[in-house]
Amino acid sequence: MFVVATAGHVDHGKSTLVHRLTGMWPDRLAEEQRRGLTIDLGFAWTTIDGRDIAFVDVPGHERFVGNMLAGVGPVPAAMFVVAATEGWMPQSEEHFAALEALGVRHTLVVISKTDLADPSRAIAEVRDRIPEAPVVLGTDLDAVRAGLVTLVDQLPTPAVESDVRLWVDRSFTVRGAGTVVTGTLAAGTIRLGDQLEHDGRLITVRGLQSLGRDVDAVTGVARVAVNLRGVDRQSIRRGDAIRTPGAWLDTSEIDVVLRSASKLHQRLTLHVGSASVSVHVRPLGDVGARLRLTRALPLRIGDVGLLRDPGAHRIVAGIEVLDVRPAPLRRRGDARARAAELATGRVAPPVCARIQDLRAMGFDVVGERVADWVVSPGWWAERRRLALAAVDRWAAGHDIAAGMPFETLRQQIGLPAVDLVPALLHGAGLQVRDGLVRRPGADLPPRVDKAVRTVREWLAAEPFRAPEADELTELSLGPKELAAAVRAGRLTRIADGVVLGPDAFDRAAEILTGLPQPFSVAEAKRALNTTRRVAVPLLEQLDARGVTKRADDGTRTVRVCRADADHVG
Repeated sequence: MFVVATAGHVDHGKSTLVHRLTGMWPDRLAEEQRRGLTIDLGFAWTTIDGRDIAFVDVPGHERFVGNMLAGVGPVPAAMFVVAATEGWMPQSEEHFAALEALGVRHTLVVISKTDLADPSRAIAEVRDRIPEAPVVLGTDLDAVRAGLVTLVDQLPTPAVESDVRLWVDRSFTVRGAGTVVTGTLAAGTIRLGDQLEHDGRLITVRGLQSLGRDVDAVTGVARVAVNLRGVDRQSIRRGDAIRTPGAWLDTSEIDVVLRSASKLHQRLTLHVGSASVSVHVRPLGDVGARLRLTRALPLRIGDVGLLRDPGAHRIVAGIEVLDVRPAPLRRRGDARARAAELATGRVAPPVCARIQDLRAMGFDVVGERVADWVVSPGWWAERRRLALAAVDRWAAGHDIAAGMPFETLRQQIGLPAVDLVPALLHGAGLQVRDGLVRRPGADLPPRVDKAVRTVREWLAAEPFRAPEADELTELSLGPKELAAAVRAGRLTRIADGVVLGPDAFDRAAEILTGLPQPFSVAEAKRALNTTRRVAVPLLEQLDARGVTKRADDGTRTVRVCRADADHVG
Protein backbone atom coordinates (compact mmCIF):
# COMPACT_ATOMS: atom_id res chain seq x y z
CA MET A 1 0.00 0.00 0.00
CA PHE A 2 1.01 3.63 -0.54
CA VAL A 3 -0.14 6.59 1.56
CA VAL A 4 -0.42 10.09 0.11
CA ALA A 5 -1.46 13.23 1.98
CA THR A 6 -3.18 16.19 0.38
CA ALA A 7 -1.90 19.73 0.85
CA GLY A 8 -2.95 23.19 -0.25
CA HIS A 9 -4.94 26.33 0.54
CA VAL A 10 -8.48 26.19 1.88
CA ASP A 11 -11.24 25.73 -0.73
CA HIS A 12 -8.82 24.73 -3.49
CA GLY A 13 -10.64 21.42 -3.98
CA LYS A 14 -8.53 18.84 -2.15
CA SER A 15 -11.46 16.86 -0.77
CA THR A 16 -13.34 17.08 -4.08
CA LEU A 17 -10.34 15.70 -5.94
CA VAL A 18 -10.00 12.81 -3.46
CA HIS A 19 -13.70 12.08 -3.89
CA ARG A 20 -13.41 12.01 -7.69
CA LEU A 21 -10.44 9.65 -7.49
CA THR A 22 -11.85 7.24 -4.91
CA GLY A 23 -15.61 7.64 -4.94
CA MET A 24 -15.39 8.23 -1.17
CA TRP A 25 -16.07 11.59 0.45
CA PRO A 26 -13.28 12.11 3.02
CA ASP A 27 -15.08 14.72 5.17
CA ARG A 28 -16.67 12.59 7.89
CA LEU A 29 -17.84 15.18 10.45
CA ALA A 30 -21.36 16.58 10.22
CA GLU A 31 -20.04 20.12 10.63
CA GLU A 32 -17.60 19.59 7.75
CA GLN A 33 -20.37 18.42 5.48
CA ARG A 34 -22.67 21.25 6.56
CA ARG A 35 -20.04 23.96 6.05
CA GLY A 36 -18.31 22.36 3.04
CA LEU A 37 -15.02 22.87 4.89
CA THR A 38 -12.48 20.26 5.96
CA ILE A 39 -11.75 20.69 9.66
CA ASP A 40 -10.10 17.44 10.70
CA LEU A 41 -8.32 14.63 8.88
CA GLY A 42 -10.24 12.63 6.30
CA PHE A 43 -9.42 9.25 4.81
CA ALA A 44 -10.20 7.50 1.52
CA TRP A 45 -8.57 4.94 -0.73
CA THR A 46 -8.61 3.41 -4.17
CA THR A 47 -6.65 1.10 -6.46
CA ILE A 48 -4.86 2.55 -9.51
CA ASP A 49 -3.05 0.22 -11.93
CA GLY A 50 -2.79 -2.45 -9.24
CA ARG A 51 -1.47 -0.07 -6.60
CA ASP A 52 -3.47 0.45 -3.41
CA ILE A 53 -3.30 4.14 -2.58
CA ALA A 54 -4.72 5.61 0.64
CA PHE A 55 -5.26 9.34 0.95
CA VAL A 56 -5.02 11.41 4.12
CA ASP A 57 -7.03 14.52 3.33
CA VAL A 58 -6.00 17.53 5.42
CA PRO A 59 -7.72 20.86 6.16
CA GLY A 60 -6.44 23.92 4.33
CA HIS A 61 -7.67 26.67 6.65
CA GLU A 62 -5.00 28.45 8.72
CA ARG A 63 -6.93 27.69 11.92
CA PHE A 64 -6.47 23.96 11.38
CA VAL A 65 -2.77 23.77 10.43
CA GLY A 66 -2.17 21.66 13.55
CA ASN A 67 -4.58 19.04 12.19
CA MET A 68 -2.91 19.25 8.78
CA LEU A 69 0.51 18.57 10.32
CA ALA A 70 -0.84 15.58 12.26
CA GLY A 71 -1.87 14.02 8.95
CA VAL A 72 1.24 14.87 6.96
CA GLY A 73 3.79 14.06 9.68
CA PRO A 74 4.06 10.27 9.14
CA VAL A 75 3.31 10.33 5.37
CA PRO A 76 6.06 10.02 2.71
CA ALA A 77 4.32 11.72 -0.25
CA ALA A 78 1.87 14.53 -0.97
CA MET A 79 -0.65 15.58 -3.62
CA PHE A 80 -0.45 19.37 -3.60
CA VAL A 81 -3.56 21.14 -4.91
CA VAL A 82 -3.50 24.73 -6.23
CA ALA A 83 -6.66 26.31 -7.67
CA ALA A 84 -6.41 28.01 -11.06
CA THR A 85 -8.88 30.62 -9.81
CA GLU A 86 -6.59 31.89 -7.01
CA GLY A 87 -3.13 30.52 -7.62
CA TRP A 88 -0.52 30.31 -4.88
CA MET A 89 -2.09 31.50 -1.60
CA PRO A 90 -0.94 31.96 2.04
CA GLN A 91 -1.81 28.42 3.10
CA SER A 92 -0.23 27.12 -0.07
CA GLU A 93 2.95 28.72 1.22
CA GLU A 94 2.60 27.38 4.75
CA HIS A 95 1.72 23.87 3.58
CA PHE A 96 4.68 23.93 1.19
CA ALA A 97 6.97 25.10 4.01
CA ALA A 98 5.63 22.28 6.20
CA LEU A 99 6.31 19.63 3.56
CA GLU A 100 9.78 21.03 2.97
CA ALA A 101 10.53 21.11 6.70
CA LEU A 102 9.32 17.52 7.12
CA GLY A 103 11.47 16.35 4.24
CA VAL A 104 8.55 15.26 2.06
CA ARG A 105 10.27 15.38 -1.33
CA HIS A 106 7.82 13.26 -3.31
CA THR A 107 5.08 15.61 -4.50
CA LEU A 108 2.53 15.69 -7.31
CA VAL A 109 0.97 19.11 -7.98
CA VAL A 110 -2.61 19.19 -9.27
CA ILE A 111 -4.04 22.44 -10.65
CA SER A 112 -7.75 22.40 -9.77
CA LYS A 113 -10.70 24.45 -11.06
CA THR A 114 -9.19 24.77 -14.53
CA ASP A 115 -12.74 24.77 -15.90
CA LEU A 116 -13.24 28.11 -14.17
CA ALA A 117 -9.96 29.91 -14.94
CA ASP A 118 -6.86 29.77 -17.12
CA PRO A 119 -4.32 27.62 -15.22
CA SER A 120 -1.25 29.41 -16.68
CA ARG A 121 -0.72 31.77 -13.75
CA ALA A 122 -1.11 29.02 -11.16
CA ILE A 123 1.28 26.75 -13.07
CA ALA A 124 3.87 29.52 -13.30
CA GLU A 125 3.61 30.19 -9.55
CA VAL A 126 4.00 26.50 -8.82
CA ARG A 127 7.03 26.26 -11.10
CA ASP A 128 8.55 29.16 -9.21
CA ARG A 129 8.03 27.54 -5.81
CA ILE A 130 8.37 23.80 -6.59
CA PRO A 131 10.30 23.62 -9.86
CA GLU A 132 11.05 19.90 -9.67
CA ALA A 133 7.47 18.71 -9.00
CA PRO A 134 5.34 17.27 -11.83
CA VAL A 135 2.18 19.29 -12.54
CA VAL A 136 -1.11 17.94 -13.92
CA LEU A 137 -4.57 19.42 -14.40
CA GLY A 138 -7.34 18.26 -12.10
CA THR A 139 -9.81 18.05 -14.96
CA ASP A 140 -7.71 15.27 -16.51
CA LEU A 141 -8.23 12.44 -14.02
CA ASP A 142 -6.26 10.00 -16.16
CA ALA A 143 -3.25 12.33 -15.95
CA VAL A 144 -3.76 12.62 -12.17
CA ARG A 145 -3.88 8.84 -11.82
CA ALA A 146 -0.79 8.41 -13.98
CA GLY A 147 0.99 11.05 -11.92
CA LEU A 148 0.07 9.26 -8.71
CA VAL A 149 1.39 5.95 -10.05
CA THR A 150 4.68 7.59 -10.98
CA LEU A 151 4.78 9.28 -7.59
CA VAL A 152 4.28 6.17 -5.50
CA ASP A 153 6.62 4.08 -7.64
CA GLN A 154 9.43 6.44 -6.63
CA LEU A 155 8.91 5.98 -2.91
CA PRO A 156 11.56 4.04 -0.97
CA THR A 157 10.68 0.56 0.23
CA PRO A 158 10.05 0.56 4.00
CA ALA A 159 11.73 -1.95 6.30
CA VAL A 160 9.10 -4.54 7.20
CA GLU A 161 11.16 -5.86 10.14
CA SER A 162 11.59 -2.44 11.74
CA ASP A 163 10.36 -1.70 15.23
CA VAL A 164 6.75 -0.53 15.18
CA ARG A 165 5.80 3.03 16.07
CA LEU A 166 2.29 3.99 15.01
CA TRP A 167 1.45 7.63 15.60
CA VAL A 168 -2.23 7.80 16.52
CA ASP A 169 -4.32 10.30 14.55
CA ARG A 170 -7.77 9.08 15.64
CA SER A 171 -9.07 7.27 18.70
CA PHE A 172 -12.64 6.08 19.18
CA THR A 173 -14.78 3.29 20.59
CA VAL A 174 -16.62 0.65 18.58
CA ARG A 175 -19.56 -1.00 20.31
CA GLY A 176 -18.70 -4.59 21.10
CA ALA A 177 -15.05 -4.15 20.14
CA GLY A 178 -13.68 -1.46 22.42
CA THR A 179 -10.92 1.04 21.72
CA VAL A 180 -9.78 1.57 18.13
CA VAL A 181 -6.95 3.81 16.97
CA THR A 182 -5.94 4.72 13.44
CA GLY A 183 -2.69 5.99 11.97
CA THR A 184 -0.19 5.74 9.17
CA LEU A 185 2.20 2.85 9.80
CA ALA A 186 5.51 4.07 8.37
CA ALA A 187 7.49 0.84 8.77
CA GLY A 188 7.44 -2.52 10.50
CA THR A 189 4.59 -5.00 10.80
CA ILE A 190 1.63 -5.25 13.15
CA ARG A 191 -0.02 -8.65 13.58
CA LEU A 192 -3.10 -9.92 15.34
CA GLY A 193 -2.23 -10.87 18.91
CA ASP A 194 0.88 -8.68 19.04
CA GLN A 195 1.71 -7.02 22.32
CA LEU A 196 2.54 -3.36 21.90
CA GLU A 197 3.34 -0.62 24.38
CA HIS A 198 1.53 2.59 25.21
CA ASP A 199 2.44 4.97 28.01
CA GLY A 200 4.51 2.30 29.76
CA ARG A 201 1.76 -0.36 29.64
CA LEU A 202 1.42 -3.44 27.47
CA ILE A 203 -1.62 -3.57 25.21
CA THR A 204 -2.78 -6.32 22.86
CA VAL A 205 -3.80 -6.10 19.21
CA ARG A 206 -7.31 -7.52 19.22
CA GLY A 207 -8.20 -6.70 15.62
CA LEU A 208 -6.77 -5.07 12.48
CA GLN A 209 -8.30 -3.32 9.52
CA SER A 210 -6.69 -1.74 6.49
CA LEU A 211 -8.58 -0.10 3.62
CA GLY A 212 -11.82 -1.17 5.28
CA ARG A 213 -10.94 -4.87 5.35
CA ASP A 214 -10.17 -7.16 8.30
CA VAL A 215 -6.60 -8.45 8.03
CA ASP A 216 -4.23 -10.62 10.06
CA ALA A 217 -1.19 -8.39 9.55
CA VAL A 218 -0.33 -4.94 8.19
CA THR A 219 3.07 -3.90 6.89
CA GLY A 220 4.18 -0.30 6.51
CA VAL A 221 3.67 1.97 4.73
CA ALA A 222 -0.09 1.60 5.31
CA ARG A 223 -3.20 3.14 6.78
CA VAL A 224 -4.31 0.91 9.62
CA ALA A 225 -7.05 0.73 12.25
CA VAL A 226 -6.05 -1.22 15.35
CA ASN A 227 -8.53 -2.61 17.87
CA LEU A 228 -6.74 -2.65 21.21
CA ARG A 229 -7.24 -4.58 24.43
CA GLY A 230 -5.82 -3.10 27.62
CA VAL A 231 -6.42 0.61 27.04
CA ASP A 232 -9.58 2.69 27.18
CA ARG A 233 -10.60 5.43 24.78
CA GLN A 234 -9.99 8.24 27.28
CA SER A 235 -6.33 7.36 27.87
CA ILE A 236 -5.11 7.31 24.25
CA ARG A 237 -5.36 10.24 21.87
CA ARG A 238 -3.93 11.90 18.79
CA GLY A 239 -0.20 12.40 19.17
CA ASP A 240 0.28 9.26 21.25
CA ALA A 241 2.15 6.32 19.80
CA ILE A 242 1.78 2.57 20.13
CA ARG A 243 5.06 0.79 19.59
CA THR A 244 7.24 -2.29 19.97
CA PRO A 245 7.81 -2.84 23.71
CA GLY A 246 11.25 -1.83 24.96
CA ALA A 247 12.38 -0.62 21.55
CA TRP A 248 11.78 3.10 22.02
CA LEU A 249 12.91 5.62 24.62
CA ASP A 250 10.52 8.32 25.78
CA THR A 251 12.49 11.54 25.87
CA SER A 252 11.69 15.09 26.94
CA GLU A 253 14.97 16.66 25.81
CA ILE A 254 16.55 16.35 22.37
CA ASP A 255 19.37 17.89 20.37
CA VAL A 256 18.49 18.68 16.77
CA VAL A 257 19.90 20.17 13.61
CA LEU A 258 17.74 22.88 12.04
CA ARG A 259 16.78 22.97 8.36
CA SER A 260 15.82 26.24 6.62
CA ALA A 261 15.47 28.00 9.97
CA SER A 262 14.08 31.50 10.37
CA LYS A 263 14.21 33.51 13.60
CA LEU A 264 13.83 31.27 16.63
CA HIS A 265 11.80 32.04 19.73
CA GLN A 266 12.21 30.36 23.10
CA ARG A 267 8.66 28.98 23.00
CA LEU A 268 7.54 27.12 19.90
CA THR A 269 5.51 24.03 19.00
CA LEU A 270 7.23 20.87 17.85
CA HIS A 271 5.31 18.72 15.36
CA VAL A 272 6.57 15.18 14.82
CA GLY A 273 4.48 12.26 13.65
CA SER A 274 0.94 13.15 14.67
CA ALA A 275 2.13 14.80 17.90
CA SER A 276 2.36 18.48 18.70
CA VAL A 277 4.22 19.51 21.83
CA SER A 278 5.22 22.88 23.24
CA VAL A 279 9.00 23.18 23.54
CA HIS A 280 11.59 25.49 25.03
CA VAL A 281 14.28 26.20 22.45
CA ARG A 282 17.95 26.77 23.29
CA PRO A 283 19.93 27.60 20.14
CA LEU A 284 23.32 25.90 19.86
CA GLY A 285 25.29 27.63 17.15
CA ASP A 286 23.79 28.55 13.80
CA VAL A 287 22.18 25.21 12.91
CA GLY A 288 21.74 23.34 16.19
CA ALA A 289 19.34 23.58 19.10
CA ARG A 290 18.35 21.82 22.30
CA LEU A 291 14.61 21.34 22.69
CA ARG A 292 12.99 20.73 26.07
CA LEU A 293 9.58 19.12 25.51
CA THR A 294 6.62 19.63 27.80
CA ARG A 295 5.59 16.02 27.13
CA ALA A 296 7.90 13.07 26.54
CA LEU A 297 7.75 11.43 23.11
CA PRO A 298 9.21 8.17 21.71
CA LEU A 299 11.86 9.60 19.40
CA ARG A 300 14.98 8.31 17.68
CA ILE A 301 18.02 9.71 15.96
CA GLY A 302 17.03 10.55 12.39
CA ASP A 303 13.43 11.45 13.17
CA VAL A 304 12.26 14.59 11.38
CA GLY A 305 9.74 17.17 12.46
CA LEU A 306 9.21 20.89 12.39
CA LEU A 307 9.01 23.87 14.70
CA ARG A 308 6.05 26.19 14.26
CA ASP A 309 5.06 29.51 15.74
CA PRO A 310 1.28 29.06 16.00
CA GLY A 311 0.72 32.69 16.96
CA ALA A 312 2.43 33.98 13.83
CA HIS A 313 1.09 31.15 11.60
CA ARG A 314 4.54 30.31 10.28
CA ILE A 315 6.81 27.35 9.98
CA VAL A 316 10.02 28.30 11.77
CA ALA A 317 12.30 25.37 10.89
CA GLY A 318 12.50 21.75 10.00
CA ILE A 319 14.40 19.62 12.50
CA GLU A 320 16.27 16.34 12.42
CA VAL A 321 16.85 14.59 15.74
CA LEU A 322 20.53 13.92 16.44
CA ASP A 323 20.42 12.92 20.10
CA VAL A 324 17.59 11.80 22.38
CA ARG A 325 19.68 11.64 25.57
CA PRO A 326 21.92 14.69 25.37
CA ALA A 327 24.44 15.26 28.14
CA PRO A 328 23.89 18.27 30.44
CA LEU A 329 25.64 21.49 29.41
CA ARG A 330 27.12 22.36 32.79
CA ARG A 331 30.69 23.45 32.25
CA ARG A 332 32.00 26.44 30.39
CA GLY A 333 32.54 25.52 26.78
CA ASP A 334 30.06 22.61 26.76
CA ALA A 335 27.50 24.51 24.68
CA ARG A 336 30.12 25.66 22.19
CA ALA A 337 31.49 22.13 21.77
CA ARG A 338 27.99 20.71 21.36
CA ALA A 339 27.11 23.33 18.74
CA ALA A 340 30.20 22.38 16.73
CA GLU A 341 29.24 18.69 16.94
CA LEU A 342 25.64 19.33 15.85
CA ALA A 343 26.90 21.37 12.91
CA THR A 344 28.52 18.20 11.53
CA GLY A 345 25.09 16.55 11.27
CA ARG A 346 25.84 13.67 13.61
CA VAL A 347 26.81 13.04 17.22
CA ALA A 348 29.00 10.42 18.80
CA PRO A 349 27.25 7.58 20.65
CA PRO A 350 27.54 7.37 24.46
CA VAL A 351 30.84 5.97 25.70
CA CYS A 352 28.88 3.45 27.76
CA ALA A 353 25.30 2.33 27.21
CA ARG A 354 23.14 -0.76 27.24
CA ILE A 355 22.80 -2.40 23.84
CA GLN A 356 19.01 -2.16 24.00
CA ASP A 357 19.18 1.54 24.81
CA LEU A 358 21.62 2.24 21.96
CA ARG A 359 19.27 0.60 19.51
CA ALA A 360 16.28 2.43 20.95
CA MET A 361 18.12 5.73 20.60
CA GLY A 362 18.93 4.99 16.96
CA PHE A 363 22.70 4.41 17.21
CA ASP A 364 24.56 1.58 15.54
CA VAL A 365 25.86 -0.93 18.09
CA VAL A 366 29.61 -0.43 17.68
CA GLY A 367 32.25 -0.82 20.38
CA GLU A 368 33.48 -3.28 22.99
CA ARG A 369 30.69 -5.46 24.41
CA VAL A 370 30.57 -6.06 28.15
CA ALA A 371 27.62 -8.32 28.96
CA ASP A 372 24.60 -6.34 27.72
CA TRP A 373 26.57 -3.07 27.51
CA VAL A 374 28.68 -1.47 24.79
CA VAL A 375 31.66 0.64 25.85
CA SER A 376 34.27 2.74 24.12
CA PRO A 377 37.57 0.81 24.47
CA GLY A 378 39.54 3.94 25.35
CA TRP A 379 37.01 5.06 27.93
CA TRP A 380 36.86 1.56 29.42
CA ALA A 381 40.66 1.38 29.76
CA GLU A 382 40.70 4.78 31.47
CA ARG A 383 37.98 3.65 33.90
CA ARG A 384 40.14 0.65 34.85
CA ARG A 385 43.14 2.88 35.49
CA LEU A 386 41.00 5.16 37.63
CA ALA A 387 39.55 2.18 39.50
CA LEU A 388 42.96 0.81 40.50
CA ALA A 389 43.99 4.22 41.77
CA ALA A 390 40.69 4.63 43.65
CA VAL A 391 41.08 1.24 45.37
CA ASP A 392 44.59 2.18 46.52
CA ARG A 393 43.36 5.53 47.86
CA TRP A 394 40.54 3.80 49.68
CA ALA A 395 42.89 1.25 51.24
CA ALA A 396 45.19 4.00 52.46
CA GLY A 397 42.31 5.70 54.26
CA HIS A 398 40.53 2.53 55.42
CA ASP A 399 43.40 0.26 56.46
CA ILE A 400 41.24 -2.28 58.28
CA ALA A 401 38.17 -2.21 56.00
CA ALA A 402 37.05 -5.39 54.27
CA GLY A 403 37.27 -3.58 50.95
CA MET A 404 35.95 -0.68 48.94
CA PRO A 405 32.20 -0.94 48.27
CA PHE A 406 31.26 -1.34 44.61
CA GLU A 407 28.88 1.61 44.74
CA THR A 408 31.54 3.93 46.14
CA LEU A 409 33.95 2.87 43.41
CA ARG A 410 31.26 3.27 40.74
CA GLN A 411 30.56 6.84 41.79
CA GLN A 412 34.20 7.82 41.97
CA ILE A 413 35.12 6.59 38.48
CA GLY A 414 31.87 7.45 36.67
CA LEU A 415 30.40 4.07 35.78
CA PRO A 416 26.66 4.22 34.99
CA ALA A 417 25.77 0.97 36.77
CA VAL A 418 27.26 -0.99 39.65
CA ASP A 419 26.95 -4.30 37.77
CA LEU A 420 29.78 -3.12 35.50
CA VAL A 421 32.30 -3.07 38.39
CA PRO A 422 33.20 -6.82 38.41
CA ALA A 423 33.62 -6.83 34.63
CA LEU A 424 35.84 -3.74 34.76
CA LEU A 425 38.08 -5.28 37.44
CA HIS A 426 38.28 -8.76 35.90
CA GLY A 427 41.94 -9.70 35.47
CA ALA A 428 43.16 -6.62 37.35
CA GLY A 429 44.66 -8.63 40.21
CA LEU A 430 42.13 -7.48 42.80
CA GLN A 431 39.93 -9.45 45.17
CA VAL A 432 36.30 -8.86 44.17
CA ARG A 433 33.76 -10.48 46.47
CA ASP A 434 30.49 -9.74 48.25
CA GLY A 435 30.18 -6.28 46.75
CA LEU A 436 33.67 -5.26 47.91
CA VAL A 437 37.03 -4.88 46.18
CA ARG A 438 40.50 -4.85 47.76
CA ARG A 439 44.12 -5.56 47.00
CA PRO A 440 44.98 -9.21 47.79
CA GLY A 441 47.25 -10.01 50.71
CA ALA A 442 46.99 -6.57 52.24
CA ASP A 443 49.05 -6.42 55.45
CA LEU A 444 47.58 -5.38 58.73
CA PRO A 445 48.48 -1.84 59.80
CA PRO A 446 51.27 -1.78 62.41
CA ARG A 447 48.99 -0.92 65.34
CA VAL A 448 46.73 -3.91 64.62
CA ASP A 449 49.62 -6.21 63.78
CA LYS A 450 51.24 -5.54 67.17
CA ALA A 451 48.01 -6.28 69.02
CA VAL A 452 47.39 -9.48 67.06
CA ARG A 453 50.92 -10.66 67.83
CA THR A 454 50.14 -10.26 71.52
CA VAL A 455 46.97 -12.34 71.16
CA ARG A 456 48.90 -14.99 69.24
CA GLU A 457 51.44 -15.19 72.09
CA TRP A 458 48.64 -15.79 74.58
CA LEU A 459 47.11 -18.48 72.39
CA ALA A 460 50.45 -20.22 71.89
CA ALA A 461 50.46 -20.95 75.63
CA GLU A 462 46.73 -21.72 75.92
CA PRO A 463 45.31 -22.38 72.41
CA PHE A 464 41.65 -22.44 73.49
CA ARG A 465 41.60 -19.61 76.03
CA ALA A 466 40.11 -16.89 73.89
CA PRO A 467 40.89 -13.34 75.07
CA GLU A 468 38.12 -11.72 77.08
CA ALA A 469 36.31 -8.60 75.86
CA ASP A 470 38.18 -6.30 78.26
CA GLU A 471 41.50 -7.75 77.14
CA LEU A 472 40.65 -7.09 73.49
CA THR A 473 39.51 -3.57 74.36
CA GLU A 474 42.78 -2.88 76.14
CA LEU A 475 44.60 -3.95 72.95
CA SER A 476 42.27 -1.70 70.84
CA LEU A 477 41.02 -4.74 68.95
CA GLY A 478 37.41 -3.94 68.08
CA PRO A 479 35.13 -5.83 65.65
CA LYS A 480 36.69 -4.19 62.57
CA GLU A 481 40.25 -4.91 63.70
CA LEU A 482 39.39 -8.53 64.51
CA ALA A 483 37.67 -8.95 61.13
CA ALA A 484 40.79 -7.63 59.41
CA ALA A 485 42.95 -10.10 61.32
CA VAL A 486 40.62 -12.98 60.36
CA ARG A 487 40.71 -11.95 56.67
CA ALA A 488 44.51 -11.86 56.85
CA GLY A 489 44.53 -15.43 58.21
CA ARG A 490 46.07 -14.36 61.50
CA LEU A 491 43.12 -15.37 63.70
CA THR A 492 40.05 -17.60 63.49
CA ARG A 493 36.61 -16.27 64.41
CA ILE A 494 34.61 -18.68 66.57
CA ALA A 495 31.75 -16.33 67.51
CA ASP A 496 31.18 -12.62 67.94
CA GLY A 497 34.11 -11.32 69.96
CA VAL A 498 35.62 -14.82 70.29
CA VAL A 499 38.83 -15.49 68.38
CA LEU A 500 41.43 -18.26 68.44
CA GLY A 501 44.54 -19.05 66.47
CA PRO A 502 44.45 -19.81 62.74
CA ASP A 503 44.88 -23.57 63.36
CA ALA A 504 42.17 -23.80 66.03
CA PHE A 505 39.93 -26.24 64.16
CA ASP A 506 42.73 -28.67 63.35
CA ARG A 507 44.07 -28.66 66.89
CA ALA A 508 40.59 -29.12 68.35
CA ALA A 509 39.85 -32.06 66.03
CA GLU A 510 43.11 -33.74 67.01
CA ILE A 511 42.37 -33.40 70.73
CA LEU A 512 38.73 -34.47 70.44
CA THR A 513 39.68 -37.55 68.41
CA GLY A 514 41.53 -38.85 71.49
CA LEU A 515 38.40 -38.73 73.66
CA PRO A 516 36.13 -41.70 74.20
CA GLN A 517 33.39 -41.44 71.61
CA PRO A 518 30.80 -40.02 71.91
CA PHE A 519 31.66 -37.14 74.25
CA SER A 520 29.76 -34.33 75.94
CA VAL A 521 30.32 -30.59 75.87
CA ALA A 522 31.71 -30.76 79.40
CA GLU A 523 34.20 -33.48 78.39
CA ALA A 524 35.25 -31.44 75.36
CA LYS A 525 35.63 -28.33 77.52
CA ARG A 526 37.97 -30.14 79.93
CA ALA A 527 39.98 -31.72 77.14
CA LEU A 528 40.47 -28.36 75.43
CA ASN A 529 41.13 -26.60 78.72
CA THR A 530 38.62 -23.86 77.96
CA THR A 531 35.27 -22.45 78.99
CA ARG A 532 31.72 -22.94 77.69
CA ARG A 533 32.05 -19.46 76.09
CA VAL A 534 34.58 -21.02 73.69
CA ALA A 535 33.66 -24.72 73.71
CA VAL A 536 30.02 -24.38 72.64
CA PRO A 537 30.55 -22.19 69.52
CA LEU A 538 33.74 -24.12 68.66
CA LEU A 539 31.84 -27.42 68.63
CA GLU A 540 29.04 -25.86 66.57
CA GLN A 541 31.63 -24.71 64.04
CA LEU A 542 33.12 -28.22 63.93
CA ASP A 543 29.60 -29.62 63.39
CA ALA A 544 29.08 -27.24 60.47
CA ARG A 545 32.38 -28.33 58.93
CA GLY A 546 31.51 -32.02 59.25
CA VAL A 547 34.35 -32.70 61.67
CA THR A 548 31.94 -33.69 64.43
CA LYS A 549 28.38 -34.96 64.47
CA ARG A 550 25.91 -34.01 67.19
CA ALA A 551 23.47 -36.65 68.47
CA ASP A 552 19.97 -35.98 69.76
CA ASP A 553 21.18 -36.31 73.35
CA GLY A 554 23.73 -33.51 72.82
CA THR A 555 26.81 -35.73 72.65
CA ARG A 556 29.17 -35.64 69.70
CA THR A 557 31.34 -37.99 67.70
CA VAL A 558 34.40 -37.07 65.66
CA ARG A 559 33.65 -37.99 62.03
CA VAL A 560 37.01 -37.24 60.36
CA CYS A 561 40.56 -37.35 61.49
CA ARG A 562 42.78 -34.30 61.71
CA ALA A 563 44.43 -35.00 58.34
CA ASP A 564 41.05 -34.75 56.61
CA ALA A 565 39.85 -31.66 58.46
CA ASP A 566 41.41 -29.28 55.95
CA HIS A 567 39.33 -30.78 53.14
CA VAL A 568 35.83 -30.58 54.63
CA GLY A 569 33.37 -27.73 54.82
